[in-house]
Amino acid sequence: EAGGAALGRAADKLFSLSGLFAVRKPKGPTSAAVLNLLKERLLAEAGVQTKGDKRSPFLKIGHGGTLDSAATGVLVVGIGKGTKMLGTMLAGSKKYTAIGMLGKATDTLDATGKVTEEKPYDQVTKGDLENVLRKFTGDIMQVPPLYSALKKDGERLSTLMKRGEAVEAKPARPVRVYSLSLQQFQPPLFTLDVECGGGFYVRSLVNDIGKELSTCASVQELTRTKQGPFTLEEHALHEDKWTIDEIAQSLEHCTALLLGEPARKKLKTEHPGETAVICE
Repeated sequence: EAGGAALGRAADKLFSLSGLFAVRKPKGPTSAAVLNLLKERLLAEAGVQTKGDKRSPFLKIGHGGTLDSAATGVLVVGIGKGTKMLGTMLAGSKKYTAIGMLGKATDTLDATGKVTEEKPYDQVTKGDLENVLRKFTGDIMQVPPLYSALKKDGERLSTLMKRGEAVEAKPARPVRVYSLSLQQFQPPLFTLDVECGGGFYVRSLVNDIGKELSTCASVQELTRTKQGPFTLEEHALHEDKWTIDEIAQSLEHCTALLLGEPARKKLKTEHPGETAVICE
């Protein structure tokens, strides 16, 4: 009976959680798969039977902005009423560290895809790269990748591509780059730090940089180091901390964090198709 009472308290605590917190997404699973795993862990800890149905009617949880399967880093999660706040995360600023490779282009614009082009890159100097980065800072136009979470007729472009269907590139759209700097250059690899607004694709940026340098380039590694006020080092919970108590503590900490977050001006053009993913 004591065990049953403890489980009851755990369930009560779980279903009373509300707000935003961040988890550390590992490399490999999709953002949605990470969310499902988190949800399963919490329901199991609370002793809630889902009867094999992943769609529990009780727990409302969502994430505020997809990270590529191959990417790691900050994934902001909303729980309870916090799911209504996820839209602000999509529009807010994000920071990434990206390792690009010169001389190789792929269909996905990263290391998971098939190589579509190879070009020499020996002529590219560190100075060339730093000069090109200036062209991609500020308000710029960007064509999103074909392999992306953007949708056509209700289906993700990446799903259509994997099925072998013909997909037209979305038109170029305005995006904002707050800062862009070169951290390392060891040809063919180069490391960038990027701070950008909503709807921005680092894979497209690296691909465009390659073209601008009269070669080609693709992303080898991508880590989101910050989203809104949530940083990878300070706020993102590792998988071993995906517990009701740890999340409750994180929610308390993050409430104060969100109150101090300065509002970023949004671009006038919103990007339809990027929505917070919420499951109930």
